[in-house]
Amino acid sequence: MNNLLETELLNLLTEDRSVSNHEMKLAYGNFVTQVKAIIQSEVDFSKIFRILNLTRIEFKVLQKQILCEEGEKCAKKCISTKGNLVSQC
Repeated sequence: MNNLLETELLNLLTEDRSVSNHEMKLAYGNFVTQVKAIIQSEVDFSKIFRILNLTRIEFKVLQKQILCEEGEKCAKKCISTKGNLVSQC
């Protein structure tokens, strides 16, 4: 249902490797293009809302993971909306 969770941007953010600024800018540009396409093509606003909300939740999980890796207080486990284990702190 949510193609935004399968974008290159989320893959780059979850991979455990170094990513160049150029790679990230391209992935972000593609992500924005996909968001625009979904908003323009979908007529069911509740579906658009669900897609964007799930994507927002995924970004919040990634944010928590980054804060956790930087030494901030965090929960014992962070679970993504995909059901994958994102981080163990």
